[in-house]
Amino acid sequence: MAGAAAPQQRGGNAEDVSAEALAEIGLRYEVDGEIATITLNRPDKRNAQTFATWSALADIGGNLPEQIRVVVVKGEGPSFSAGIDLRMFTPEGVPGQGSFSSAAALEGPAFEERLRQAQQGFLWLRRPEIVSIAAVQGHAIGAGFQLALACDLRIITNDVKFCMKEPALGLVPDLTGTKPLVELVGLAKAIDLCLTARTVEADEAMRIGLAEKVVARSDLAKAVQDKIAELLSTNRDAAAATKRLLQGARGRTLEEQSAAEGAEQAKRLRALFG
Repeated sequence: MAGAAAPQQRGGNAEDVSAEALAEIGLRYEVDGEIATITLNRPDKRNAQTFATWSALADIGGNLPEQIRVVVVKGEGPSFSAGIDLRMFTPEGVPGQGSFSSAAALEGPAFEERLRQAQQGFLWLRRPEIVSIAAVQGHAIGAGFQLALACDLRIITNDVKFCMKEPALGLVPDLTGTKPLVELVGLAKAIDLCLTARTVEADEAMRIGLAEKVVARSDLAKAVQDKIAELLSTNRDAAAATKRLLQGARGRTLEEQSAAEGAEQAKRLRALFG
């Protein structure tokens, strides 16, 4: 759940998101040509997330510059993100942001709107015109795990610990993590991971499909840069069209997918040769 409403459309420029405001929340946002990098920057709190974190992520997505093709999400310090800031479970909550107690007092549409705003911080990372990469080290717990799952690709270090902690806290994963988890590992394994809230380390994460690559912590930055170079080597519009096809494939029959491929290819051929 988040605090303030966030823009829904891509556009604007890097200056639309204030670096000073993000620093106060514990985020860093940098744009370099076709690459945007979002860094969770509360290393003393293992990059624990708050209402403001989710609202700021949605704001970044709503103001993403048009030229961006790759978005990297990473965490400063020893952990990617240890999940929800535990102050949110106290009556006092996070100063200026409230708590789960205050959120629980909301009724009907007000509660649903706050949850929708929070989810927007994660949903935009799936847009077909970008590829999002989670560079994950150390702990990725609860909301941290879901942020990694919101990205298209996960490059992880050999000390990673994934855990869907919410059910152990009396909650459900509500930051858009359940669908990609089931799609990546299957229903039975997703039930096992969520309903036991057990820890998944790097070897298992790679084996069951939660990660594309496992590297030593010292090699994480280079592995991400290598993947960015590979992604940027393909045609921008063809990459977006292909991602649209792949995202829609699971929900279509073979005949429907074939028709979708033909429609996308017709657009590409006209763009290239028309």
